[in-house]
Amino acid sequence: MLKRRGNGILLHISSLPSPFGIGDMGEGAYRFVDFLAASGQRYWQILPVNLTASYYDNSPYMGVSAFAGNQLFISPVLLIQEGLLKEREIVGVPPFSQGAVDYLRATAYKEKILTIAWRRFKGRAKKDLLSRWEKFCLENGFWLDDFSLFRALRLRFQNIRWSEWPRELRDRRCEAVRAAKKELSDEIRREQFHQFLFFDQWRLLKKYCHDRGILIVGDMPIYVGHDSADVWSHAELFQLDKEKRPAFVSGVPPDHFSKTGQLWGHPLYRWDVLKKTGYDWMIRRFTHILKLFDLVRIDHFRGFVNYWEVPATEKTALLGRWVSAPAYDFFTYLAARVPSLPFICEDLGASPPDFRAVMNHFGFPGTKVLQFAFGKDLPNNPHAPHRYPANCVVYTGTHDHNTIQGWYTKDATSRDRIRLARYLGKTISLRSLHWDVIRLAMMSVASIAIVPMQDILGRGEETRMNRPGTGKGNWTWRLMEEHLTPLLARRLLNMTILYGRKG
Repeated sequence: MLKRRGNGILLHISSLPSPFGIGDMGEGAYRFVDFLAASGQRYWQILPVNLTASYYDNSPYMGVSAFAGNQLFISPVLLIQEGLLKEREIVGVPPFSQGAVDYLRATAYKEKILTIAWRRFKGRAKKDLLSRWEKFCLENGFWLDDFSLFRALRLRFQNIRWSEWPRELRDRRCEAVRAAKKELSDEIRREQFHQFLFFDQWRLLKKYCHDRGILIVGDMPIYVGHDSADVWSHAELFQLDKEKRPAFVSGVPPDHFSKTGQLWGHPLYRWDVLKKTGYDWMIRRFTHILKLFDLVRIDHFRGFVNYWEVPATEKTALLGRWVSAPAYDFFTYLAARVPSLPFICEDLGASPPDFRAVMNHFGFPGTKVLQFAFGKDLPNNPHAPHRYPANCVVYTGTHDHNTIQGWYTKDATSRDRIRLARYLGKTISLRSLHWDVIRLAMMSVASIAIVPMQDILGRGEETRMNRPGTGKGNWTWRLMEEHLTPLLARRLLNMTILYGRKG
């Protein structure tokens, strides 16, 4: 249950300014936190920080691990401060675009830098650094050992899917796994080192946020990709066939994003097996993510209540069916094992009563999206500000939506525009439209108002983060350093104070 008013900005780590091809946890991140504090924000919301893969279009919602952090977010500058790199070793950075992520080239560059850091660490690691690494490996062994072996094996087999590995490794036969651990010990330790660097840099960034009164809103995808360490190491928890390929996959039926539904393709959970284990893996996953973030948005929360099951042979999501999941039982288990459940449930407003009953039972806040508010039957639309409960989070748009400017000029119908103008009580001006909509979010009774950075800047469709149903060209937009001006911070601060949301 949310009890304090506040607002924040949605900006993923990958979108931060950095000279290294992709945003990271270095100087650009700290300057952005300073901007958040100067503008009176209380929350910084990001997308999932799990490790992504090019074979999943670098989507943070199709991770190769539910636990591992994205090593692309490791800052080379901070590695210099740790004594793991020398300044001359990051001179001559390729001429990366500062406005868009180039995943292929950024990955190649970071791999080169991290290889240098690993060799230096092996050769003469400082005692304190070595001690912290050993402690990290011990505390995270539950997921780290399997993940590191998975990554080493995937490299050994030239990045083919784990379901196509030799049967003895695909099925994790004890002797084969033991031999692989011995043969690939250096590669395994290197992967563990990369994860240590990620979480160590994250720890420092989180502390910097807290010292300035900023809370971090993380994001947890409900599913993981099939070609992931989790599905390989816990195959019994997923709906797979005899060849360890998905038998049924995730998605949603036809919606406003797609006439044939969305076929996401994640393997689905075997909730009966999870329940027999006391939900051990799932509880460990939630416990892990709650250590990283202050609040957690659960993507596709409905899947914990009922999920759309599609045979893996289908090409679209049309021929699926709704299947019940044990939401009450699971979250009751979880509540008994963690101090609090600071969750935000993705809720697009058209959810069935059983979904809303679960949210109400546990006091979980839902989400409202202003772009949905101005369709038909505006007076009764749950996304319209006059319909909000206090226990909710309002967004002008999310990572899956167009920007406000893009929505108004391309997606909104003429009737939507008329209804928006009437709601605002003024003639629409494209120059100030984004501020008008931001004002609607901030003045509402919603406890938290979150605005994507693109909307604060008044940017168009070309800057949207993701286009659901498409598999190319997403997750690339980046913020430029010069966008974070004192004038912009003051404008946000004044509005934040006016509507009682100052952090």
